Amino acid sequence: MIELKHLEKKYERATPLVDVNTIINDGDVISIIGPSGSGKSTLLRCINLLEKPTAGQILLDGVDITAPKYDVTQARRRMGMVFQSFNLFGHLTVIENLMLAPMDILKKSKQEAYETGIALLKRVGLQGRELQYPDQLSGGQMQRVAIARTLAMDPDVILLDEPTSALDPAMVKEVQTVIQDLTQTGKTILIVTHEMQFARAICNRVLYLDQGGIYEDGPPEQIFDAPKHSRTRQFISHLKVLELTVDSPDYDFAAAGEEIDRYCQSNMITSRMKYRIRLAFEELVQQLLRGVLHKQPLYFTLDYAEAEHTATVTVRYGGDKFDPAESDNTLSYKVLKASVDVLTYEYESDTETGNTVLVRITD
Repeated sequence: MIELKHLEKKYERATPLVDVNTIINDGDVISIIGPSGSGKSTLLRCINLLEKPTAGQILLDGVDITAPKYDVTQARRRMGMVFQSFNLFGHLTVIENLMLAPMDILKKSKQEAYETGIALLKRVGLQGRELQYPDQLSGGQMQRVAIARTLAMDPDVILLDEPTSALDPAMVKEVQTVIQDLTQTGKTILIVTHEMQFARAICNRVLYLDQGGIYEDGPPEQIFDAPKHSRTRQFISHLKVLELTVDSPDYDFAAAGEEIDRYCQSNMITSRMKYRIRLAFEELVQQLLRGVLHKQPLYFTLDYAEAEHTATVTVRYGGDKFDPAESDNTLSYKVLKASVDVLTYEYESDTETGNTVLVRITD
């Protein structure tokens, strides 16, 4: 059991953790979510003592591991950390990366460390890769090696700091599958993630961090479906619906594409559906309605219904009636219509944004 008592972490110009209090029970699988800068990664680093808390206590099975004379290596033997950027040793082979800590810290023999490493590589689907170097692997493979390296120490607690954030979308699923397998081991797991559907699928508790502490703590059904507090509701609502205001022909469409990619990744939308959503945005907003932008902004909304595997794209704009079907760009309209399941247009003259185009895409 891990108990956090009035945990605080101050930096020179910021205080991400002000007063954090919670109990983490053995076997808990906890997702830590919250806005950027809310202290999610800092919290993990404090628990693992990679960051020294400014104040407060961390009790590991009743022992204060923040006490001045405590030997931090004792805690680190029981806690493994998986980082965003893998942190593998580039000059060592895959198997050497896995053998190093067990031999150095746990004093295992070379043969025992090797056999454990080979077994773990098989477990994470990387058998046959033991003699390769990290730069010969994909990002997803490197992260799986990093997870195997953590498991080689047989920790009681596994801390994962946004383990898929540095990966291409195509590689995310392979790492998520390994993490999901870990949740069945009975180990205590804390994971900082921005992928809400994945968090919901694997955890029994969610910590929402905001305003320097744990703003809300509860089961995933509460946090994602019926949050009790206003800031949690606002955060979850923003995650479920992506809204973009495209206000000129010089709008940063590349940044908008990245926002769509992040939304799709957070909601575990398949690559095929993401491609169709991006195509709908490009053909509708960047092509068919580009002329509207000289006079009116376009209000783009993307909403994904997980149960129905359906994405709904809505674009609203003011001005005179303008149906994209009547655009001179007939090729873009044909491409758009062929790539979606539903395409409709409505006009209401008595509203400020009377033009509405609705697109529905089902996987």
